[in-house]
Amino acid sequence: MASQSQVAWVTGGTGGIGTAICRSLAAAGYFVVAGYRNPEKAKTWLESQRADGFDNMALSGVNLSDYHACIDAAREITETHGPISVLVNCAGITRDGTMKKMSYEQWDEVIDTNLNSVFNTCRSVVNAMLEQEYGRIINISSINGRKGQFGQVNYAAAKAGMHGLTMSLAQETATKGITVNTISPGYIATDMIMAIPEKVREAIRETIPVKRYGTPEEIGRLVVFLADKESGFITGANIDINGGQFMG
Repeated sequence: MASQSQVAWVTGGTGGIGTAICRSLAAAGYFVVAGYRNPEKAKTWLESQRADGFDNMALSGVNLSDYHACIDAAREITETHGPISVLVNCAGITRDGTMKKMSYEQWDEVIDTNLNSVFNTCRSVVNAMLEQEYGRIINISSINGRKGQFGQVNYAAAKAGMHGLTMSLAQETATKGITVNTISPGYIATDMIMAIPEKVREAIRETIPVKRYGTPEEIGRLVVFLADKESGFITGANIDINGGQFMG
């Protein structure tokens, strides 16, 4: 269990997987600051979490592709809630298309949102973590960053690049009590997945050795484990959580 003074910043915190991560961290005693894209949705989201008893949550709206905005957001979170002990990079978008049809804008937007944002947030917190000689950075990648995916050269490149950043930053910070790890989920039963037509959804499920989709809560539990002070010997790792769909 974390002390109430430990602050966790979760980008993409109001999404399907992000919500489970936020709730899992809050239940473990962290004060959770959830990032969002849609202000109206975020306000409703926070009201819903507090109605469920999660009073140790707040919101931070920031354009993650804007370096200076991320620096300012980290400073504001620290001044308002305390030093950031845990950073979870969960924000992400897709703009799918085969290479022969993909526009530069589709490429650029995904790289900016899914990869450049990770540099921006990590850069925003790393100096303070080095000074306090403690920190946990957890980057949420994807099975498609591990194996590739038809029609997702932009997304797969960004998610694979995320782990390259993880491994390098883990080496740079290892002697200062900071761990940096990647989680690569497979197919998780979020609203987006469940909106797929049932026939297609069942065909996907059949390709998963455990014959089911993962749950957002399973991702949340893994984040809490990696965020714990007692998990300090795990760094630079890429942990697959995909039901055996990809083993590498």
